[in-house]
Amino acid sequence: MLSITSQYLARYRHLAAAGDRTGALLPVTGAQRRFVLVRSLDPTGRPDVVPMFFAFPSGTVDVERLRSAARRLAARHTALRSRPAVVRGTPVLVAGEPEVPVIRPTAVPGERPADTLRRALATWDPHGSPLRLFLVRDAGGRADDVLAVVLDHAVCDGRSLARIVEELGVAYAESADAGHPAPEESEAELSAYREAVLLQLAAEERADTPEAAAYWADRLRAVREQAPPPRPERVPEGTLPSGSAEARLPAHDDTVPFPELLDACRAAARALYGPGGVVPLGYPWGGRPTGAEPVIGCFLNTVVFPAATGHGPAPEVTADAWWDDLDRADAPFDAVVSAARSAGSGWTGRLDGLLTVDDDRRRPPLRLGGVEGREIHIDGRAVRAPFAVSVTQGAELRVRMVWDRAVLDDGTANEAFEALAGTLRPSGPAVD
Repeated sequence: MLSITSQYLARYRHLAAAGDRTGALLPVTGAQRRFVLVRSLDPTGRPDVVPMFFAFPSGTVDVERLRSAARRLAARHTALRSRPAVVRGTPVLVAGEPEVPVIRPTAVPGERPADTLRRALATWDPHGSPLRLFLVRDAGGRADDVLAVVLDHAVCDGRSLARIVEELGVAYAESADAGHPAPEESEAELSAYREAVLLQLAAEERADTPEAAAYWADRLRAVREQAPPPRPERVPEGTLPSGSAEARLPAHDDTVPFPELLDACRAAARALYGPGGVVPLGYPWGGRPTGAEPVIGCFLNTVVFPAATGHGPAPEVTADAWWDDLDRADAPFDAVVSAARSAGSGWTGRLDGLLTVDDDRRRPPLRLGGVEGREIHIDGRAVRAPFAVSVTQGAELRVRMVWDRAVLDDGTANEAFEALAGTLRPSGPAVD
C-alpha cells in the first residue's frame, strides 16, 4: 500500500501531467498539508497566521514606498505570491501575481494601536494575499506607529522570517521606481522553490515507512485530546480572547534545554487537564532538505510529543524518548496522525499544546529608510491551541505562555504557567 506521501506525489504528478495550469500549481510539503488539515478542522476555516510587530517613530514610514518594497519582495519569492488551494482533492499552492496590500485599519475613538491591530487580524480573509502589511498610526502623533508584517503560516516557517525582515528593509531602501525581477529570474526562483519542495517530499517519502508508522502508532497509542471544546461564552464581554504570562530565566549557555522544556509543558498540561491522561503536544522541527536552495517557504514538520500527565519520568527518560522521536521526525504529520488512529487512539490531529523555540540573536532588525523598528509583542490575539508556549533564546530565556480563554480559565492557566516555570527555574532566586 502506498504511503500518504507517495499517494500525494502521485496525485500531484497527475495534475501536472494533465497540463491544467501546471505553471501555476506547485506541490506542498507535509508541513503545508498540516495547515490545510488544521484549517479543515476549524469550524470557521481560519488559517494560521504569523505576525511580526514593529514600532516606528510616528510618521517615519512612507506607505507607498513600503507597498512598492513589499511587492518587490513577493515578486522575488514564489511562496510569498502563492496561495494555498485544493485542486481536484489535492492540496497545492497556486502561484500568482505579487499583490501585497498595505492596510491602514481605522481606529475607533479611544482605541490603542494594539487594539486596532488585534481587531484587523481577527478579520483575516483566508483567500487573500499570503503576505499583508498593516500600519496603524497614532492619531495624535504622540506615540509610535506600529507596522505588522503578517504571513499565512502555510507559506513560511520560522527560518524564513529573518530573511523576510532583512529583504523587506533592503527593498525599501531601493529606488521607488525599481522594477520587479526579470522574467528569467522569477522563473529560476520558481524552479528552485519547486525543486526544494520536491526534495522535501522525497525525504518525507523515504521517512514515511511501515517501520515509522509502527513506531508512531505505539508511541501515540494512548494519546487523547484532553482540552474541552471552545466555549466563546466563557470569555467575558470586553475581555481579550487570550491570556498570557511570561518569565525570564537564566540561559543555558548557547543551547536550549529542549527535553526540559517538554517536561515543563508536561507539568503545565497536568495542571490544566488533570493527571492520568496523555496529551498531544506539538513542536516544529526540521530544516531545508539537503541540496535545496535556501528558499522561503514552509518546511518545518510538526512533531508530536505524548505528554503523560501523571508523575513524569526522570529527565533522562524524556531525553532518550525525544532523541528516538527525532530519528523519525521526517515522517509527515498527517501520516503520524493516521498511524496513531490505526492503533486505536481516536486522536483527530488537534493539539492540546504547542511549543516553539526561537533564537532572537539570528533575526536582524527591520530597518526602513535608515530607521530601525523596535520589535514588540501584542498580547490578546486569538490562539490556535488551548495553550502555547514560546521560548526565546538570547542573553536569557524568555518563556511565554498564552491560552485560549474560550477553553481555559485564567486562574487554572496561571497555575499551569507557575508549574511550567517552576520546572525550569534553577534553585535560588528566579528572574521574573
